[in-house]
Amino acid sequence: MTQKPFKKVLAANRGEIAIRIFRACYDLGLRTVAMYSREDMNGQFRTHADEAYEIGVNKSPVGAYLDISGIIRLAKKRGVDAIHPGYGFLSENAAFAQACEEAGIQFIGPPSKILAMMGDK
Repeated sequence: MTQKPFKKVLAANRGEIAIRIFRACYDLGLRTVAMYSREDMNGQFRTHADEAYEIGVNKSPVGAYLDISGIIRLAKKRGVDAIHPGYGFLSENAAFAQACEEAGIQFIGPPSKILAMMGDK
């Protein structure tokens, strides 16, 4: 499978997980985008990204980080080439990986078909 190179990565996660993603992207010369729920507005991880945007307005804190359509909209609006899910939340969600694929955004993880074979945990 051939993957196109990417320049801008959205971390679809929060906290220390997002900071680690941003650090790796910085080392690779990639631009980064943080997403955060209203409750994480003052989270330190936001300051480690090149850009930061609120996600899931009027949703619960967890609901914001699971808002697949909202995350894809944000990524497309901000010119994101790839999404790194971190772990937990959407990292093993086949529907999220498929939504990324359909939107032309590289999912940094297994393809949606492989995630679907793994099953829901």
